[in-house]
Amino acid sequence: MQITVLGAGRVGQAIVRDLALDDRFDIIAVDRDQHTLDNLKHKCAARCLQADLAEYEKIPKLVSDSDLVVSAVPGFMGFETLKQIITAGKNVVDISFFAQDVLQLEELAKSRRVTAVVDCGVAPGLCNILCGHVHSRLERLESYTCYVGGLPVIRNWPYEYKAVFSPADVIEEYTRPARCLENGTEVVLPALSEVELIDFPAVGTLEAFNTDGIRTLKETLKIPNMKEKTMRYPGHARLMQIFKDSGFFNPEPVKVDGQLVRPLALTSTLLFDQWKLQEDEEDITVMKVIIDGWENGTQQRYTYDLLDRFDHKTQTTSMARTTGYTCSIVARQILDGKFKATGICPPELIGKEERCFDDLLEGYKKRNILIEETIS
Repeated sequence: MQITVLGAGRVGQAIVRDLALDDRFDIIAVDRDQHTLDNLKHKCAARCLQADLAEYEKIPKLVSDSDLVVSAVPGFMGFETLKQIITAGKNVVDISFFAQDVLQLEELAKSRRVTAVVDCGVAPGLCNILCGHVHSRLERLESYTCYVGGLPVIRNWPYEYKAVFSPADVIEEYTRPARCLENGTEVVLPALSEVELIDFPAVGTLEAFNTDGIRTLKETLKIPNMKEKTMRYPGHARLMQIFKDSGFFNPEPVKVDGQLVRPLALTSTLLFDQWKLQEDEEDITVMKVIIDGWENGTQQRYTYDLLDRFDHKTQTTSMARTTGYTCSIVARQILDGKFKATGICPPELIGKEERCFDDLLEGYKKRNILIEETIS
């Protein structure tokens, strides 16, 4: 079976390398950066193809012989890339984090009889799967809260942060309004708002702030109270708020010495080099999902805790592991016929399928990703 992976960044490479361990699969990695592809060739048996994926009209031809496609492109390319894959009639697992409403593609996906599992990373992704699983257990859910963050182990001033996925998508998290649900009503809050401090064993104190993360959950599971918060080391949110309030994240051009300059483009250029996680730098992924609901008149709370670390053996970042392996495990489930739904399939639907959920946990365990469940 042929799998084409579009995008060979840190997470895309983790997906390629994991799928390439299965000799049933012929893996093709596509990226515009030849140096990235050359580096990947030395790590696994995947075939590599150089192409500019921003030329969206070429995507159907690139994936024409594929049994399944993985979209691991940056968020700003995600919606159009997914649309082209579905138009080509190919099953797809997508990890790109784009602003557009993915449910706009439901009719197209149904008409092509395509299985399109979207938002299939760690958050969104794993957290949705956990919520879908609890939703299938309880009579009624009351609230869902997800705290999640990818962080460098070493804290270097002033940002105490390194981008463990696309830096452009990080800034998008800081600017996109955060949608949440309160008592069944959608409430839109500013990103970076409602900062709170939370203590995590083996990590210390982190700050959490609102980001736009509940996405499809507000449409699929109808839980009256829902919120996602991103976590960083304390002080980061205030610094990013200063950048935001001062206009450094503004995408509209301003005139400087007679030249039009986009503040966001300049800020990104300056920050990305400082935020780049070096090859020998270690990272961690921290996540806590809290879900409250009712069963037989009794209130129950399900809490899921994840703390994952950089893999020294494979030199794979924790964020690439937790995001990429979620994607690669689900890709196998589709190819093995374990998940057969068609249309736009948010990851919470994976959690509702008991055999898929159990298979996912077993897959995580094999890859040394441990999730602790507490029921109270």
